[in-house]
Amino acid sequence: MGYSELIKNFERIRGYLQEFYIYGFKTREAYDKKSGRSYDNERRRIESYLGDYVMSRRTKNGKTVFLSIDSRNICQNPFYQSLKSKSFTDNDITFHFIIFDILYSKEVSLSTNAIMEKMDAVYFSKFSSPTILDISTVRKKLKEYVELGLMAAEPCGRQILYHRNAEMDLFCWEDAIAFFSEVGGCGVIGNFLLDQTTYRNSVFFFKHHYINRALDSEVLCNIFLALSEKREIIMTYASRRGNGDNRFSVVPLKIFVSVQNGRQYLFAYQLHSRQIRSYRLDCIHDVICGEIREDFAGLAERFAKMRKHLWGVSLSKNNRMEHVEFTIRITEKESYIYYRLEREKRCGTVEWLDQHTCKFSADVYDTSEMVPWIRTFIGRIASLRFSNRTIENQLKQDIEDMYQLYQIGEDI
Repeated sequence: MGYSELIKNFERIRGYLQEFYIYGFKTREAYDKKSGRSYDNERRRIESYLGDYVMSRRTKNGKTVFLSIDSRNICQNPFYQSLKSKSFTDNDITFHFIIFDILYSKEVSLSTNAIMEKMDAVYFSKFSSPTILDISTVRKKLKEYVELGLMAAEPCGRQILYHRNAEMDLFCWEDAIAFFSEVGGCGVIGNFLLDQTTYRNSVFFFKHHYINRALDSEVLCNIFLALSEKREIIMTYASRRGNGDNRFSVVPLKIFVSVQNGRQYLFAYQLHSRQIRSYRLDCIHDVICGEIREDFAGLAERFAKMRKHLWGVSLSKNNRMEHVEFTIRITEKESYIYYRLEREKRCGTVEWLDQHTCKFSADVYDTSEMVPWIRTFIGRIASLRFSNRTIENQLKQDIEDMYQLYQIGEDI
């Protein structure tokens, strides 16, 4: 099959887009999971979608291709272009334009048989080699358009009449759509809506614009669909630790977004381990909706209780909580330290032990997530105690190493 700019499955280029944008240091030979020809084809496609942003450099190892995008200086996510590359068959595109030409107004309502007769008499008869569509194919496409909201179906006696849905005037909503298409989940939907207007966003710019989240739109959409219908999903998860791809079933419960790096996480109940775990959305592939879960409400309630003890987006493998406790010294002029503890304590508690000593304590599902925050109090920490002794000893060792590095000569 020859090269085509359009693709049937977005997953074909999703991985390359992630690599080119986030990393951008690999040569052609380093992409060894697929053939060199596949790399060349996907690179050409990306260049056709995002040509202005595709750069390359020569290194001692060879030529590297990367995407150079300053997300602070753009008002529309360029990755949305790659999500508009879906391929289609000749019959799909032929039927699409003919059916909307026949049903040119919402006042025109026709049955499936009437539509078939008009297609044959007015359109296909003009071709020397006309396309032949059977009635089951036409009925299937009409049902698909009804599900998409492009058409409406109304019973009339023994027949079902189809007509266009009324077009929505988006003029009053354009600014809102432009804003939420850049900051909301599945923002590409808003971008598709704006394509139907003459509006071009020049109002909103974003300091923290995590544009690579657009590449997870298809995965996120399928997860939202499963959540709305309380279904389990079957998904492939690519381990970041190099353990290969695993395909398994989970019950999706919640989507979290990290305020630190913009990453999206799925919290889900894994059927095999019977544990609730978190998964990075950019590592999830090929999501398929499964069966309806009768126990969905119970699992959601279980997660709601666990959520109260989440410091960030991570859970221990056995879903057991760990205790964290440390004390800090505060002078009379450093009351702002206490207020900072109160402001940032999340699921923890803060209490005064004496006039100059505060104790912070919390029960969380992953102590390691707290360590970067605890480090910001180094110099004031008087004592610390974790139920996870491994993390405690590592933090103490890090502090001692820092003291030695800067020749402070103290330990904790």
